[in-house]
Amino acid sequence: MRNHLPAPHGTGLANGLPDELSTDVLPGGGLPETFGFKLKRKLLGPPLVNEQMSEQRLSRPLALGVLSCDGISSAAYGTEEILIELVPIVGLAAFTLILPMTLLVLAGIALVVLSYREVVSVYTRAGGSYVVARENFGPRVAQVAAVALLIDYVVTVAVQVAAGSAAIVSAFPQLGNIPVIGSNILTVTSVIAVLIMCYGNLRGIREAGRSFALPTYLFSGSVALMIIAGLFRELFGGGLPHVGAYPGPAFPIGHSTQGLLSFGMIYMLARAFANGGSSLTGIEAVSNAVGALRPPEGRNARQILVTQGSIVAFLIAGISWLAHITHAIPYLAGYPTVLAQEANVVFGSGAHFMYFVVQAATALILFTGGNTSFSGFPYLASFVAGDSFLPRWLTKRGHRLALSNGIIVLTVVSLALLIAVGANVNGLIPFYAIGVFTGFTMAGFGMAKYHKRVKERGWRRRRIINVTAAVYTAIVVAIFAIVKFTEGAWLIVIVFPVLVFLLIRLNREYRMESEVLENIGGRRAAGIPPRQPNYSRRVVLIFVDDVDLATFAAIRYARGLRPTTLRAVHFVIDGDRAQQLHEKWIRFGQDIPLEMIDTPDRRLTRASLELVSREAAAKSTQVTVVLPRRGYSPLLGRLLHDRTADKMAEVISQVPDAAATIIPFDVEGRVHLLHARHAASLAAQAGESEPAATVRAKDGQQAAAAGTVTLNGSGGPPAERAPGVSAIGELSTARKVTVEGKVSAISIHPVENSCVFEAAVTDHTGVLTAKFYGRTSIPGFEPGVRVRLAGKVSVRETGSFMINPAYELLARGEQGE
Repeated sequence: MRNHLPAPHGTGLANGLPDELSTDVLPGGGLPETFGFKLKRKLLGPPLVNEQMSEQRLSRPLALGVLSCDGISSAAYGTEEILIELVPIVGLAAFTLILPMTLLVLAGIALVVLSYREVVSVYTRAGGSYVVARENFGPRVAQVAAVALLIDYVVTVAVQVAAGSAAIVSAFPQLGNIPVIGSNILTVTSVIAVLIMCYGNLRGIREAGRSFALPTYLFSGSVALMIIAGLFRELFGGGLPHVGAYPGPAFPIGHSTQGLLSFGMIYMLARAFANGGSSLTGIEAVSNAVGALRPPEGRNARQILVTQGSIVAFLIAGISWLAHITHAIPYLAGYPTVLAQEANVVFGSGAHFMYFVVQAATALILFTGGNTSFSGFPYLASFVAGDSFLPRWLTKRGHRLALSNGIIVLTVVSLALLIAVGANVNGLIPFYAIGVFTGFTMAGFGMAKYHKRVKERGWRRRRIINVTAAVYTAIVVAIFAIVKFTEGAWLIVIVFPVLVFLLIRLNREYRMESEVLENIGGRRAAGIPPRQPNYSRRVVLIFVDDVDLATFAAIRYARGLRPTTLRAVHFVIDGDRAQQLHEKWIRFGQDIPLEMIDTPDRRLTRASLELVSREAAAKSTQVTVVLPRRGYSPLLGRLLHDRTADKMAEVISQVPDAAATIIPFDVEGRVHLLHARHAASLAAQAGESEPAATVRAKDGQQAAAAGTVTLNGSGGPPAERAPGVSAIGELSTARKVTVEGKVSAISIHPVENSCVFEAAVTDHTGVLTAKFYGRTSIPGFEPGVRVRLAGKVSVRETGSFMINPAYELLARGEQGE
């Protein structure tokens, strides 16, 4: 069935759309804010503009507190993780073996610190092991380091938060008796903590603050005091007693009699060593933020690394020695922790308040250490996305200038991991170390290659240090992958190469697109003009499913294309509905033909492809398909839309000389607007001037509360103008003037054999276009910059403009004197 149904003459619709539907602007001149933006503004605060981004350089003491919290906090659980593997096998002998196992861990700390001293000496930009691998092995191999670091950040959040929750519950074990959630108190506490971190970082919390340095010094000082007090009591106070029993099941005490060289014992020691390796995590954080330090960045970073490593080594050695003396046993529930038991014994009843200080400091530094990932993960993801190995939406800043997409991704993945393992630190360790130590390995081997290539002074010694550290950490990775395979490491072993492959695969897509653009640019540079199709016939088809406001909007848009042929098309899959559509089409008086195409198999994409292909096959014909779509809120739209228009547009766009345009239309918002206008019109006709004024005032208040967007996007009060500076909105005649404003947009347009550089300059009153002929760019002229323009202004219906004005770049926020 194929019918052309012209509508009768005498239509009452202008351009296919009622006049009152021709604008989207509210009567007061403001744009209505969406519910999502209002909610975001309420929760996160007003949006920040790019000028409010600032860089804060960190002094050494402040940087030590801010950047070392992740590394130093790992001392809180390193010893306990070793005992978890030793106690169930060798029993009380674990408290003897803990000392040599700790020495192995301390050797690893020394090697990693020495290795990263070389990294921060050479690479003073952000990126750490990723930059080292990229510069020395190439961008593809560097994705191994990228995946390692991304996994490290995710698991760091989970481990630190779970350990911090254990510290809280250790101090207040009554929390485990809360009805319903008591048995899962660690998980509940951890989830709440992660959500708070997510919310705070979305609001724009910055790590470079004194409040983030305080937990590092408080934890280091309180635990160091505990170790010194314990040493004093052991030497001069009659010795420390063993830890007493606590409620709840502890790890069973084993009675193995195997020799140290038996296979079972070696396997157990390897597992204990792997667990203790978690104490090395976070040491590399300084290398990811060298650029945030005060000059000289490299020297300051080296000193901070050595200081951090010394503190970590002292705390781990002291906590392990106290465990050796007090026989603190880890518990299955995760609390009380070994550190909490030691603090309780050392401080006793005489200074019991220090027990709570240690627990508070432990919880604070662990939560703060977890929060560092909310800065590191988004920035690393943005860095990798900038290299085209991750989706580019990870580079976008959000409402409060934070990298919101990266923060949300980190929150979702870390919460899933926490819930999956029940916020148990020992259950998270298998996921932890593979990513961390792979990054260490890549940095070590990368620096070894750098030293061999550059051969600077002392390069052989430096190369030996880096190779030794790389081999050590590679051995830890292998041990983890083997001894922790069945406990969760298998997931990382499988996911790791898959993620690397996906990153490289995504980069290939980006590179192919870039090569196409480069070819086009090369042809332009060679003087080869682009093919200019000369269409003598332009056909516009409007696919119609109903006669509604969205259809009228599509018709109005289609008429604006000025086609040689314009017609509406309906694919008939229901005869009764097609007849109703026909009657409505005639009733609303459309003056364009409606074509009905029978589609018995209901394959709309194929029917549309066949129709467009036939039309485009004609010589010198261009076909444009206009697809109206009713707009809804994002959530409701996902439920109500079946993406038919998107599917049609996808296949149509593959036809040569054809294009598809989807016209979204907010029916609900437009109906509310028309209803308000109609009510205001009735009120005016009835002479109800006072109530109408009240309604307008109320609308203005609501617009102000919603943060109505002003012309310069600041939403703030107008700035005072300097003498001699005119308001752009008050320019009505051609004359010489001086104006000031912010560059809101720039563009370049070809003009015959030259080009014109255009900049839209706005103040609180209007917009002026500055045109610079023969220019493709002006240094410093970019969106967001304030400028002062002087010259002759011309005023047209399309707006005000200046041609080749004199200009002055102003400092951000500067006003003329």
